Amino acid sequence: MGRTVPSFRPALEHEIESWKDFKRALRPQEQEILNKLMNFARIHADAGSLSARPMLSEILFMSFAIEQEKKIEMLERKVKELEEKIKGKK
Repeated sequence: MGRTVPSFRPALEHEIESWKDFKRALRPQEQEILNKLMNFARIHADAGSLSARPMLSEILFMSFAIEQEKKIEMLERKVKELEEKIKGKK
């Protein structure tokens, strides 16, 4: 029997490719950001392959949210460290 559901990684790449017209309409700096976001989805492909989500775009957006949350938390830690250094100098 053949597979009825394509392997996740090729399906993910197909989904990413389906955004090419949208990407083309963006400004160059925004295109770079979109590339970065799509790479987040690739980073989380192993988790995506286990999620059993019928819509790959859900996995794309969740990957974006996870990576952005990681960045926010890192920035919050840095701000807190800087605030503590400033308080220590007073």
